[in-house]
Amino acid sequence: MKAYYHLPGLFEFYDLYRAFLPLYREHREYFYDWCEIASIYGAPADCLWGGGRVGFGEAEPEAVATLTREYGVSAHLTFSNSLLREEHLSDCKCNTLCALFEKSGPIQNGVILCSDLLLSYLQKNYPGFCFVSSTTKVLTDFTQFVAELNREEFRYVVPDFRLNKRFDRLCALPERQKRKVEFLCNECCWFDCPDRKACYENVSRKNLGEDCADHVCVSPNAERGYRFSDAMKNPGFIGIKDIQNTYLPAGFSNFKIEGRSLGSAVVLEFLLYYMTKPEHRLKVREEIYLDSMLDLF
Repeated sequence: MKAYYHLPGLFEFYDLYRAFLPLYREHREYFYDWCEIASIYGAPADCLWGGGRVGFGEAEPEAVATLTREYGVSAHLTFSNSLLREEHLSDCKCNTLCALFEKSGPIQNGVILCSDLLLSYLQKNYPGFCFVSSTTKVLTDFTQFVAELNREEFRYVVPDFRLNKRFDRLCALPERQKRKVEFLCNECCWFDCPDRKACYENVSRKNLGEDCADHVCVSPNAERGYRFSDAMKNPGFIGIKDIQNTYLPAGFSNFKIEGRSLGSAVVLEFLLYYMTKPEHRLKVREEIYLDSMLDLF
């Protein structure tokens, strides 16, 4: 089996992928042969249906669609706002994005979502997409997670990262369910956080344009922000050895990398760690950093 990565920053880090994808194609020997890029996910700035993170992607949608089509990578629109109402479904910007990406090439594109209202709307109006159940649902109860896996409308289901190491239950899943699990690998959120769902709802309100205060993170290390070194210490962290030695042999093959709200330099470090052979990481880093068109900070 191969590991299939779902990478962050479809619109947010377009310039990074415009430099990275040609390198990945032309020098496949730099990268592990046991992994592939399955999708790149994200949303533009000021996207009403957006969720998870407040989007800041400024790339032109047509350019993004062209890039992913050229390199045979599925584009997943992150429309995981959990608070959508009927009146929001007619949003012109989001519908225009759906019309563009639903039929943008031979590789099926997808939508990551939280709202069943939006799911029903998209199934009716844009049936060419595949659908992904978002981690913003905060599925920490394993029984609820299994129920989500049983929903035929979803190709993938992203559980809360706190289920990542529940091997007693995960390994007992039938093969058809294992193929649908998309693990969030590098979450830095406090493992004992009681407010994760409220945090996501705060982002949803902001994307809807509501006037609301920022969510106050209760993590003991909130002031540090995201650090990959901290994420690696998280009990839910999934590293490359975990993927190779535990998850792939157990029948799991889909892995999501967090990072839409981070800088492109940090996302590059994820690409180096999860995909690049150690002896070639400096070459890849130099090729990307020496690209005069790319601002990595």
